[in-house]
Amino acid sequence: MNTRCQWAEMNELEIEYHDTEWGVPEHDDQKLFEFLILEGAQAGLSWDTILKRRENYRKAFDDFDYNVVASYGEEKIEKLLQDSGIIRNKLKVRSAVSNAKAFIEIRDDFGSFDNYLRGFLVDGKTIQNSWKSMDELPAKTELSEKISKDMKKRGFNFVGATIIYAFMQAVGMVNDHVTGCFRHEECRKRH
Repeated sequence: MNTRCQWAEMNELEIEYHDTEWGVPEHDDQKLFEFLILEGAQAGLSWDTILKRRENYRKAFDDFDYNVVASYGEEKIEKLLQDSGIIRNKLKVRSAVSNAKAFIEIRDDFGSFDNYLRGFLVDGKTIQNSWKSMDELPAKTELSEKISKDMKKRGFNFVGATIIYAFMQAVGMVNDHVTGCFRHEECRKRH
């Protein structure tokens, strides 16, 4: 039996997410957009709540095609606000649309959202941490504060420093698997 990060032991969905996605460097812009929207939706809720709704989010938000999401008008937004399969918070739904527009602008300026993000990292490489327990993990860092501030200047919402740090963990900008977790070394090798 594999030893995992303690947060990922509640149910099969969390275990699968932890074992296959969390902390793996992601470079695909559509997946990065998905994580950005899901992390924003998670604000004030548990990640498990979002994971359980992830497939509903994919359907509701056109598989996180940022070009399509950026074109959503009032009719689509109202439809989303009636969708019980997602978190029906008006500010979070509207932010997905405005974030898609800001996302596209970053792609235009940097060639890809991935290029933009990796520009904050030394040589574009994942930050390798060596936490022994989950208690040591920070909720935010100076880097997440810097990225958050820059993204807010570019028109993003629901991108506070804590949300951005969770995003960084999810997309492998930082390896926060604890040292006793079997994924720690796997993710270290994948940077």
